[in-house]
Amino acid sequence: MKEPRLDRRAFLHGGAGAVAGAALALGGRAAWDAGSRPGAEPAVDDPGARAAGHEDVGRATVPFYGERQAGVATPAPAFASFVALDLVAGTDRDALRRLLRIWTDDAARLTAGRPGLADTEPELALVPASLTVTLGLGPGVFAVPGLEPSRPEWLAPLPPFAVDRLEEAWSGGDVLLQVCADDEVTVAHAVRVLVKEARTFATVRWVQRGFRRAAGTTAPGTTMRNLMGQVDGTRNLVPGQDDALVWHDAAAPAWLAHGTSAVVRRVAMNLDTWDEVDRPAREVVVGRRLDDGAPLTGSSEHDEPDLEAVDAVGLPVIDVAAHIRRARTADPQERFLRRSYNIDDAPPPGALSASGLLFVAYQRDPVRQLVPVQTRLAELDLLNTWTTPVGSAVFAVPGGCREGEYLAQRLVEP
Repeated sequence: MKEPRLDRRAFLHGGAGAVAGAALALGGRAAWDAGSRPGAEPAVDDPGARAAGHEDVGRATVPFYGERQAGVATPAPAFASFVALDLVAGTDRDALRRLLRIWTDDAARLTAGRPGLADTEPELALVPASLTVTLGLGPGVFAVPGLEPSRPEWLAPLPPFAVDRLEEAWSGGDVLLQVCADDEVTVAHAVRVLVKEARTFATVRWVQRGFRRAAGTTAPGTTMRNLMGQVDGTRNLVPGQDDALVWHDAAAPAWLAHGTSAVVRRVAMNLDTWDEVDRPAREVVVGRRLDDGAPLTGSSEHDEPDLEAVDAVGLPVIDVAAHIRRARTADPQERFLRRSYNIDDAPPPGALSASGLLFVAYQRDPVRQLVPVQTRLAELDLLNTWTTPVGSAVFAVPGGCREGEYLAQRLVEP
């Protein structure tokens, strides 16, 4: 006897009652039922060897529904995957609507610690670990018939910078799924569920994975360090205080109200030659001390650097081409929210590393806020000797949605 087949699209168009019985026939469902009752625990290798506080990390959830999408102002967890996809040729509004409904439904379930509707490995969904799923829309989405008039002017590839060596393998994309959590298995599972549900609508263009310190290893609010050993993102926007620079307000088009933009830049680091630079020279390159992240003119990380200070022979204490000098501006609009991740891929033959940074920035308008800063850095920055941008993509991040709605609904609905 053939098992009943779950029609995913029928469910999302209101046929939940007709397919409820079929959902129980999914592979692995019996195991899920046995382990998902209230109070049930996921299987563990050794229940007596649980780490103290594991429930605080593993069971933590971030609400999916809301005015804004999670994963932007949310504290950055330890692991992230950024997946860019291209829509199949001939995609129309109806197909895009179905894809967004499927993703919204699955993301809401997974972030709550429940399996996706057609999840064939439901046990892997039991540990949400602060999982967030954030949707971004690239310029290609607006090639769908009828959507071009809704494309913001800033939603386009960034202008070319002198230091760029961009590769197609890490650039562009019609849609973005940003999947973040404090557990790498949780991230991998969520990506798998979301991508396989999209295969009739879109193809994967690139996947980039990044990491930070594991949850609980540093105090909350500690600035991340990149793999060069430098603090990365000291002068960041503060969610709740600088929201006007990040989020569009209610005056924006309805689909973008309470949304933002995301710029994903892949930066390769030459750690092999960086290792040859002594510690004082490394500090000159960035303009900060390595041990505590303080500017060379200060005593703690968040001190304002004194760009006018000179040493005993009259030379600037912070070099004219130091990274923090070139990145700073008197224009309060030239700021953005950073939420970056380290990269450490398998190196090519003969190299010691293939490391870098996934530089991720959120702002209302990347042309107005991010491009001027990136232009100054490309023109003159000591750090450019060891860093090379090799990927770049820009996405609009729609506002959030209420339960019963789907992401970007106000863009797609006629």
